[in-house]
Amino acid sequence: MTGRAALLVLTSNSVLGNTGRSTGAYASEVAESWRTFATAGYRVDVASIQGGRPPLEAVDTGDPAQQALFADEAMTAAMASTRPVREVDPAAYGIVFTAGGHGAIWDLPYDEALAGLLRDAYENDAVIAAVCHGPAAFLGTRLSNGEYLVAGRKVACFTNDEERAVGMTSVVPFLLADELVRRGAQHDAVGPFLPHVVVDGRLVTGQNPASTELVAEQAIAVATAKTA
Repeated sequence: MTGRAALLVLTSNSVLGNTGRSTGAYASEVAESWRTFATAGYRVDVASIQGGRPPLEAVDTGDPAQQALFADEAMTAAMASTRPVREVDPAAYGIVFTAGGHGAIWDLPYDEALAGLLRDAYENDAVIAAVCHGPAAFLGTRLSNGEYLVAGRKVACFTNDEERAVGMTSVVPFLLADELVRRGAQHDAVGPFLPHVVVDGRLVTGQNPASTELVAEQAIAVATAKTA
């Protein structure tokens, strides 16, 4: 395992169900996680479910983190042509971070290559982190013993109250918090849109976009502590 390398995993889904509305990975979650890892000295690679240029939502060119991301030549090139998850070597990363955005609900839970990547990375001693809708990736992830990655673990994710607040409960195919609980997770939450991070061993999760930097920082702290 390469301890100073982090992988960002993004959705490839660009449409909100049958609404015709666009979606993708939440741009601030991509930018803030990248900036946090890079500032800490990590090499940051990007993968997506299908590869190529992943869709982004909530792009804000006035946001400093996003400005930095779009101005960085290496990341601009990486985002223009991400590797498909199926081609990623899980042993190459000390941290695997799955970004959210509503697009994640439609493809992350069902991709067998992503489930395998997360399983292998976790069992290879990597830190697994996700924020907002990123924990949707855990819905299909089982360990080699057959148990779900989140079984018996405390996790945070975009809450039912937050889905209601943004008017998405009738659009999304399921409520993420409920589905995580069905797989044995203990959902831990605070009030809507407040920053909140849960650390359970090498599993680090955050509730919403406001939690992104904290998730990345805690992932780094966990990775650093276990190699100290």
